[in-house]
Amino acid sequence: MPKTIAVLGSALFFVVAPLVLAGFVPWWITHWEFRPPFSGIELTRAIGLMLIIAGVPGVVDSFARFALEGLGTPAPIAPPQKLVVTGLYRYVRNPIYIAVVAVIFGQALLFGDWRLLWYGALLWLFFHVWVVMIEEPTLKQTFGTEYESFRTNVPRWIPRLTPWRAR
Repeated sequence: MPKTIAVLGSALFFVVAPLVLAGFVPWWITHWEFRPPFSGIELTRAIGLMLIIAGVPGVVDSFARFALEGLGTPAPIAPPQKLVVTGLYRYVRNPIYIAVVAVIFGQALLFGDWRLLWYGALLWLFFHVWVVMIEEPTLKQTFGTEYESFRTNVPRWIPRLTPWRAR
């Protein structure tokens, strides 16, 4: 896939997936109205803001890497032609899912809304099942030993402390 098409496809999928999952749905649930902070602790709001600030660039960077390095998109209908193992992918195999859930949990903490915590937990569970049952077998079939090396060295959900470097 040409880079231009990959960038446009990734941008379109960005609007369809992360923006809806981590933007529209949380707004629909909360209308971004502040409730009392969890356990009455204002610090939870600051932690929530930090999760949002950390999550958004993680999603954007990962989407850009899919288009510019992988020559594809994160969308299953237009997957990358090359395995992406740079950026946040040196630390964890699923930075997009982690970042999206971080933004949702961040909003839950910021707005003090338990419903968003439940939504984020259910979405993470869906992501986990998707990764294990669909995504990982597809990547193994598509990229073979290159993916196996990546999978062996980079954890699925909990980031490494040091970056992995593909040989």
